Amino acid sequence: MPKNENLFSPLGAWRRRAASRLVHRGWRWVQGAGAVTAERPGPLRFGRIGTGTRLAFPQGTIFGERWIHLGDYCIIGEQVTLTAGMMPGLDLGPEPVVRLGDGVVLGRGSHVVASRPVVFGNDVYCGPYVYVTSDNHSYDDPHEPIGRQWPRSAPVEIGSGSWLGAGAVILPGARLGRNVVVAAGAIVRGEVPDHSVVAGAPARVVRRWDPERGWEPPLRTPAPVPVPAGATHQQLAALAALTELEPEG
Repeated sequence: MPKNENLFSPLGAWRRRAASRLVHRGWRWVQGAGAVTAERPGPLRFGRIGTGTRLAFPQGTIFGERWIHLGDYCIIGEQVTLTAGMMPGLDLGPEPVVRLGDGVVLGRGSHVVASRPVVFGNDVYCGPYVYVTSDNHSYDDPHEPIGRQWPRSAPVEIGSGSWLGAGAVILPGARLGRNVVVAAGAIVRGEVPDHSVVAGAPARVVRRWDPERGWEPPLRTPAPVPVPAGATHQQLAALAALTELEPEG
């Protein structure tokens, strides 16, 4: 009589489900235990870490914490790199090098790499894999490997209320004004005025707010309607369905 290979498959499936639940439950515990806050800094000794700020686990490369100041209620995603100085163990002086204002969000896999001051204002939101640096490779000497040449460095400032899209790169010397939108993948250097949108590589201003004329060029879609206070998810779903049924124009 041939052996029935499916005889114990329900038991095997149960074991796999149980193992999966245990792995995910264990990983959630590890993520919670490994997160860094002011109350639970772990091995990291930041110059300042504000109330409510949390660095998700696992963290990326972090060194020079003494010269890194994090404001209140910041959210630092997984695998975010924060470095002050070219390498660990350097004395960078009495002033902070990396400063994050209150409510800053750094998306997963982002990098902030600085040897000169890099300052984020309040409520700056960054998508995943954003790269902000005060240092860039130089290639003045054609006979020396580029990686061995001393980099060019300049301070960076990102104004309060700005949004940096996924994969944006902010280069040395960039100074972004307030409420600036940086499109995904844009490469930014130089001055960016308040209330403007930049896109491209290199980035250029593609839209800007004028106090008298509004947005130039005009926005293509109307501003979203804020969610009413106390609205339930059933009410919001019904409202969305009703909106889809309304004729255009």
